[in-house]
Amino acid sequence: MRFRTALCTILCAAACATLPAVAALYKWTDENGRVVYGDTPPPGAKAERISVATPPADPNAVRDMASKDAELRKRAQARTDEEAKEEKNRVDTNLMRRQCQQNAARLKALRQEANIYTYDDKGERVNLDAAARQEAIAQTEKVIRDAGCTPAVTGPASTPTY
Repeated sequence: MRFRTALCTILCAAACATLPAVAALYKWTDENGRVVYGDTPPPGAKAERISVATPPADPNAVRDMASKDAELRKRAQARTDEEAKEEKNRVDTNLMRRQCQQNAARLKALRQEANIYTYDDKGERVNLDAAARQEAIAQTEKVIRDAGCTPAVTGPASTPTY
């Protein structure tokens, strides 16, 4: 008997809880021309049944989802920006390394080779004399210093290369 009473009580409570979800909403116009909403229209009135959406279980769910979505987009954009920055740094580093290697090769050639020449305005070769060679060495060393190239020593008796 107790089991039956408990079961009936639970079923009645469940039925009462679902009543607001089943309740219908009607819309009609009264004698004065005003639009009226209610759960039971008056007899003879032309009523239109309106479906009512149930509110979300958590009223903050939409706001939370929007903020999480915005945060995900923000993180994705930050990650994209960081990757672009790293790629630019890598390209700049490789460019600087190539320039340092070229200037180091020029400096080595200026110091070691016997005949160094340049081209004049007419496109003819002009050999560098000792003073012009020293000036070119000084300019190349300045370019290497200004670029921040670090010397790499290749052996104990050798001059540093960059």
